[in-house]
Amino acid sequence: MKLEELINRYYNQLHENDFHILKYILNNKSSCYKLNINDLAKKCNVSRSSVLRLAQKLDFSGYSEFRVFLKWEDEGEGEVAADYIGTLTSDIEATLKHLKAKSFEDICQLMDQSERIFVYGTGSGQLNAAHELQRAFIAQHRYITIIHDQTKFEVILPDLTAKDLMIIISLSGDTPNLIPKVQKLVTKGIPFLSITNMKNNSLAQMTPHNLYATTTSVPTSSGIDYTSLASFFIVGEVLVSKFIEYLERKKMQ
Repeated sequence: MKLEELINRYYNQLHENDFHILKYILNNKSSCYKLNINDLAKKCNVSRSSVLRLAQKLDFSGYSEFRVFLKWEDEGEGEVAADYIGTLTSDIEATLKHLKAKSFEDICQLMDQSERIFVYGTGSGQLNAAHELQRAFIAQHRYITIIHDQTKFEVILPDLTAKDLMIIISLSGDTPNLIPKVQKLVTKGIPFLSITNMKNNSLAQMTPHNLYATTTSVPTSSGIDYTSLASFFIVGEVLVSKFIEYLERKKMQ
């Protein structure tokens, strides 16, 4: 995992001072790992404790471990990326950690009360996750309509009401041509659930109903990064299981 991906993962925990330190590190990657904590603090004009707190916010035990990570990233990015199974395992573990801490009550209630549910995936992989979500919910007698492309989204938009629910699956959450459509949903008061990568993004900011999947891009010999969407399928599986639990609790009330 790269430093940029760690920043995305823990973005909401970082403050202005943290970003100031990170800016220096990102601009001086090849030399930062050679600095001890006091030297780095001096370079950034911050206190020693500020650097330590940043390392801990990024889930390192201390600065020493963070320093090893910076050296490892500078000298062996290709070797690290080759550990695909390790990267995938880390992504899945981070996704499950988020989902375990997440309350699904409002989302399940919204799904239960919605007259119609639509799901839109911004790419082919996201559409595959949408199809799996549709299949899984059939057994719960919730029938999801898949929107296959932008044109169909535009056609359906005027007919949506506040009694409907839109689920949007997006890797980045910042797809430029998606944001205007989402703004229309917000303006019309149509609730929607975003499922995006674990980072601060426009789509997640526009709704209180959001779920995150952790994904890491892995460089390949072809020069094109490969990104597994396995975590998005796991989010769908957990959403279905939480909805089943919600229905069971409802029967007992």
